Amino acid sequence: MEWLPSSSPVQLPDPNHPAPEPSRLLAAYRAMVVGRRFDAQATTLTKQGRLAVYPSSRGQEACQVGAALSIGAQDWLFPTYRDSVALVTRGIDPVEVLTLLRGDWHCGYDVPSTRTAPQCTPLATQTLHAVGLAHGEARKGRDTVALALIGDGATSEGDFHEALNFAAVFRAPVVFLVQNNGYAISVPLAKQSVAPSLAHKGIGYGVRSEQVDGNDAAAVLSVLDTAVAHARSGGGPFLIEAHTYRMEAHTNADDAGRYRSPDEVEQWRQRDPIDRLERQLRESGHLDDTAVEQIAAEAEEFAVQVRSRMQAEPSTDPADLFRHVYAEPTPQLTEQLAQLRAEQEAL
Repeated sequence: MEWLPSSSPVQLPDPNHPAPEPSRLLAAYRAMVVGRRFDAQATTLTKQGRLAVYPSSRGQEACQVGAALSIGAQDWLFPTYRDSVALVTRGIDPVEVLTLLRGDWHCGYDVPSTRTAPQCTPLATQTLHAVGLAHGEARKGRDTVALALIGDGATSEGDFHEALNFAAVFRAPVVFLVQNNGYAISVPLAKQSVAPSLAHKGIGYGVRSEQVDGNDAAAVLSVLDTAVAHARSGGGPFLIEAHTYRMEAHTNADDAGRYRSPDEVEQWRQRDPIDRLERQLRESGHLDDTAVEQIAAEAEEFAVQVRSRMQAEPSTDPADLFRHVYAEPTPQLTEQLAQLRAEQEAL
């Protein structure tokens, strides 16, 4: 049955999934190294009080980068709060990415121009937004695919199931990428679902599904390429479950040692996605010590620039309270803004 996922997570080489071109794998490696250094810098910024909170995605770089590299500039990305590395890989200003977590704005980047929805904190609500946009774009005859990123915990939410059903009925060009990192905060997968895999959840809705080793960057890219092509060609939605692991705590406010063992973390450390891709590229002759050192230097410079810009105090304007509430301000908001300006001028 074509809708059924593989019996085990896809790893390359695989006869049904062609390997990406070496140039794409090199681009993925570079983005993963830069992304991990950015992630580490953001974690440090929380300790310095520059960020209120930061949910690390260390260990999930293959999924994050693969998602950003699998879609085109005309496509839309619907991220969660943990997908900052995907946004950076998509080319969004890293400081604007961190604005939400700094508490300055609900979303620090321009959504329409970046074709990237605000990072979503409520679980699975962005899946409905992704389906609605994809369906609307299809009705307008536009070549647009929506890619929704979610975690394993989000598959237990009603919104996720409603999104799958609507997408299947209307054949919306949307891809759902479930980053199954083992835990919904502290709740392990075994207490969330007894399905053979989370990918199997698509079958009941008539959604083509697949599962992949989320720490095998080449496999993630290959499966995502298949899913995006399927959606773009009119085949309807596609559900992917990527088996990966969150190496750090849920956020800097979490103590992961209360619900998982050091041995478990160490086992997953041996499957580090960056190390695995580096070995593959070295073995194929597409990466050497010089290139590794150069990319590491690029990542460090990227972190230096982020740190420097984040150390600067943000410029605030009380009038921001009235911006972006409505496309056209209501008379009441206009009146309130005028009152604010008058009080400022009187100071």
